[in-house]
Amino acid sequence: METFIQHARGLTARIADRTEERETFGRLAAGQSPLALFITCSDSRVIPSLITGARPGELFELRTAGNAVPVYQEGMAASSEAATIEYAMRVLRVADIVVCGHSHCGAVGAKARREDLTGAPAVRDWLALQLSDELPAGQEPTLAAAVQRHVTQQVDRLRGYPCVRERLNAGEVRLHGWFYEVHTGSVSAHQPATDAFLPL
Repeated sequence: METFIQHARGLTARIADRTEERETFGRLAAGQSPLALFITCSDSRVIPSLITGARPGELFELRTAGNAVPVYQEGMAASSEAATIEYAMRVLRVADIVVCGHSHCGAVGAKARREDLTGAPAVRDWLALQLSDELPAGQEPTLAAAVQRHVTQQVDRLRGYPCVRERLNAGEVRLHGWFYEVHTGSVSAHQPATDAFLPL
């Protein structure tokens, strides 16, 4: 934790010392105009800005266990996930949504392996609600296939949100499914025409 504290203490000086940084952070104070909504896992090994090279203000992030998008239902209870998606669509009007799954995903792996999560009931219940029982069962390397299938399911779920559907119908937003390999850094994207994940 001390490393984080020292870095936070020095941030003001680092911004003040660099003209480009001062200008960037000055613009951020005036508001945000992110280019994309990036939906990914809470896993600490998945760093959206590292993967994409995004600068501050360029990504609007939604992080959940297993990069899960709750199924939209009319009259559904308020949730931070639904609020984030709606804000990205109707207020920020981002042009792209990326759902990024990753290798070695604990959430999808636990579901695919039918692990006993009674000791972590909140995790167990979240996965039961949000991850499909149709995920391929088994160990690595089939976990990659399970994660990729899960990503395409989340992209499909997004289409059920009225705010997303409206923008899709108007040709104002694009949906992307990505798969990030933690151990290599490679990123592949889902190609709907072939239903395959291919390198970017």
